Amino acid sequence: MRTLRLERKYALWGWVFVLPASLLIVCFSFVPMIQALFLSFHSGIAANLRFAGMRNYVRLFQDKIFMTSVVNVFTYLIFQVPIMLIMALILASILNNKKLAGRGAFRTLAFLPCATALVSAAIIFKALFAIDGIVNYLLTAINIAPAPINFLSDSGLAKLMVIMVITWRWTGYNTIFYLAGFQNIDPEIYEAARIDGANAIHQFFKITLPLLRPVILLTTIMSTNGTIQIFDEPKTMTNGGPGVSTQSISLYIYKISFEYNPQFGYAAAVSYTILFMIALLSMIQLKIGDKS
Repeated sequence: MRTLRLERKYALWGWVFVLPASLLIVCFSFVPMIQALFLSFHSGIAANLRFAGMRNYVRLFQDKIFMTSVVNVFTYLIFQVPIMLIMALILASILNNKKLAGRGAFRTLAFLPCATALVSAAIIFKALFAIDGIVNYLLTAINIAPAPINFLSDSGLAKLMVIMVITWRWTGYNTIFYLAGFQNIDPEIYEAARIDGANAIHQFFKITLPLLRPVILLTTIMSTNGTIQIFDEPKTMTNGGPGVSTQSISLYIYKISFEYNPQFGYAAAVSYTILFMIALLSMIQLKIGDKS
């Protein structure tokens, strides 16, 4: 009985410590989500809200700007996420080498871009690739380009700039996860593999990758979710331009809420498409991760 009373007491104190954080999560996450869901079935603003049924969701499939934003986001996703994760894996493998001189300094340098504010990173890259920026200066100085290139006015090059910023900023972040995964692998496994005649390539594909699978799955899901919700980079670098060729879904939500004629109901419907995409892609990735 005394043990049972102690367990109840510990459970009670556990709830006491968890409750404040839980209330904040409910107030600032779940309540706004429910309000956004309610709003997505209405049109108008404030006191003039009118029930619109499924009209906002039907409108999504007729909205060319929204469709372009979805294509843009998936373009970033398809090209940027695999490149970033492969680079992070290679970088973590190099930084895990105990014979590497100055490993601590290199690890710090790899993580430094993550400590840079998103807006600051985007502004830096915008300045580098401007008409009068250092990249154009170097390209014309060594005669690679006959004239300065306006990177941000070309839809393809502008997309490439956004992808470069995201990759530069988040590769080091994922490297830390992979580095932690490398350090959790028992060195004796590699020693046994070397004795059995496995070379470095066999060790990487037969030992490292299978043991890092949970970490790779985690970073893939996080990177996918972050890319689908991307806002700061296209907003700061191109404001979605030229035209809407770099506009993300989150940037479109911002524009239909605050820049265009306010359409909060439709913006809420668009935001729920992001939730649906993230949930669907995460579920697919978890299924593939469990089978592999």
